[in-house]
Amino acid sequence: MRSRNQNPESRERHRWDGPPEYFGFGGGRRGRRGGPGRRARRGDVRAAALALLTERPMHGYEMIQELEERTGGMWRPSPGAVYPALQLLEDQGLVTADTEGGKRLFALTGAGREQAAKVGDRKPWDEVTEGIDPTQFRLRDSLGPIAVAARQVAVAGTPEQQATAVEILAETRRKLYALLAEDPADPGTS
Repeated sequence: MRSRNQNPESRERHRWDGPPEYFGFGGGRRGRRGGPGRRARRGDVRAAALALLTERPMHGYEMIQELEERTGGMWRPSPGAVYPALQLLEDQGLVTADTEGGKRLFALTGAGREQAAKVGDRKPWDEVTEGIDPTQFRLRDSLGPIAVAARQVAVAGTPEQQATAVEILAETRRKLYALLAEDPADPGTS
């Protein structure tokens, strides 16, 4: 077992808690509250619930997970948006809610199926990601694992491994900026 400097002041000074709060795209971390820079309108939650329930009955949290998955993480409506929308749909007679194992399972009524049919093939989750290049999602999603790996090296690596990690990250940063300096019209530049 390696001995480490046990001085708390030294440890605090060199402690790395991961990327800063606004690391990523669109001015903030996606977190659990929705996508960076793009928020769906409240009416979209209602339409999304109707569209999802045309496929099968679902629980509220299941709908939240489905919407996050279908938008590549760009839209994860909060329970505070989903459950009131479901309650409204229930009050309007468009969905029913049955309790199953302590959870409410929502399903469309006949009137709800008619309402969903009026909308046609419109999928509200497609509108959230409309015009966004999927490469942006892949780039965003690749940053997290890099930060986790760097933190692991910072916490568990030897001083030599940490120094090598600093060199790797510095070289990566230089290469990323070099990409921006390239002429996008010149495919031969690499």
